[in-house]
Amino acid sequence: MNSFFNSLTPKESKFFPVLKEMSDVLISVSNLLIEYLRSDRSQSDPDYYKNIIKEKERTADHLSYRIFEDLNSTFITPFDREDIHNLANNLDDVIDGINKCAKKIALYNPKQIPESAIALALLIKEGAVQIGLAVNELDVLKKRSENVKKCCSELHEIENRADEVCDNFIKKLFSEEKDSIELIKLKDIVSELEKTTDIAEHVGKIIKTIIVKYA
Repeated sequence: MNSFFNSLTPKESKFFPVLKEMSDVLISVSNLLIEYLRSDRSQSDPDYYKNIIKEKERTADHLSYRIFEDLNSTFITPFDREDIHNLANNLDDVIDGINKCAKKIALYNPKQIPESAIALALLIKEGAVQIGLAVNELDVLKKRSENVKKCCSELHEIENRADEVCDNFIKKLFSEEKDSIELIKLKDIVSELEKTTDIAEHVGKIIKTIIVKYA
């Protein structure tokens, strides 16, 4: 009886635009991270990128809280409340990860940014794009899920590539870097970048759970 009633009751679609806003913020901060890593830090305000990324991270926090509030006041939701909550939280976590990367770059101020760090930032951007594509199709998941499944597979592949970049970099770092302080700085920055791709892959896992339940 309840399932029959639910099938006849319109489900609130207000969550989709907010999730799309969050994915747009994610793409924006991933672009800013790449710009930051490629910038000449000696010729610019050292806190410029850190501050603007932090500002966008706060925007994502507000959007995530808005979803939490809407979940508490909505009778019928398009997916399980827990799945929507987890998806919003993990989207926010990816943005938090980028914010942590930017903060560490600003605090540590390494002598130079290695190419591996830029490669990882580009992979974070690839992941952000795939998340955006997947989120944009959540509202039509029952009609077509193949594109969303492909995005989730891409997120897994991106994370594997990031692991390889990080492992190769750290191996090279410990064999070539003679300055122990720089070694610690670079290892921490690159590890944080790689960890952010792990969180992005977890977003894909949450979306796959939604596919299994609803597609």
